Amino acid sequence: MTDSQRPQGLRARLSTGGIVLAPGVFDPLTASIATDAGFEALYLSGAAIAYTKLGRPDIGLVTMSEVADTLAHIRERVETPLIVDADTGYGNALNVERTMRVFERAGASAIQLEDQSIPKRCGHLADKTLVSPQEMVGKIKAAVDARLNRETLIIARTDAVAVEGLAAATDRAGLYAQAGADMLFIEAPQDSAQLALVGKVGEGRIPLMANMVEGGRTPVLSASALEALGFSLVIFPGGIVRALARAAQDFYGTLARDGQSNAFRDRMFDFEGLNGLLGTAGILARGKRYEEGER
Repeated sequence: MTDSQRPQGLRARLSTGGIVLAPGVFDPLTASIATDAGFEALYLSGAAIAYTKLGRPDIGLVTMSEVADTLAHIRERVETPLIVDADTGYGNALNVERTMRVFERAGASAIQLEDQSIPKRCGHLADKTLVSPQEMVGKIKAAVDARLNRETLIIARTDAVAVEGLAAATDRAGLYAQAGADMLFIEAPQDSAQLALVGKVGEGRIPLMANMVEGGRTPVLSASALEALGFSLVIFPGGIVRALARAAQDFYGTLARDGQSNAFRDRMFDFEGLNGLLGTAGILARGKRYEEGER
């Protein structure tokens, strides 16, 4: 890939205006398919890693090293900017320092930190608990101080809407911006009116992120509708897992019923089709050239 073909950095892209739509991914295969679909950025979802790597819900079971390992594998496969869900930073401010350094070195373009207490849970589940605003401010400052590259964005998420109300959430967001966050993420507005109010928080001074969860607590709007409300970035973090889980359930049900997969063939790649998607022929040809001493 030439320099002119490389994806634009996320900070630079956000500065050009127009909302960025980032789909959730959880491994190199989904990241490469999303990249081929033309997305400008990808979101490495902690929830999606929990669903697929552990087969468990998003309740704080995923570790920093598991995310870093997944991130490194994805970065080896694609150059698309990667927004990485770092949950709470996996501990206190000192843990945040280490998370920041490890994730940056593994290829993160942006790191998202949230103000839930440990163990955290999905932002669209009930009974969340929060750390104090002061503790979260300290974590953001630790991330800023540990950052290796100014191009890496720090996204501050607050889950206060469901715990303390929208006014408290916007107050927290303001403190996080003052602490050095590059983008604000007020999680799980309860309805369209709250979503519109959240869209005014940045007032054009700091980018805002929205999270669209199918069946979650926030109404799902299009990227263009969210842009009109004032958002600069929207993620659809777990949609791909919900789609694949439904497809897998249907596939296994068909195979168990029929003893073969023929009834499902029109909804799946065959062997050659998948190898075409993966670029197998080109990789093998490149290996052959090296074996023969060519380039």
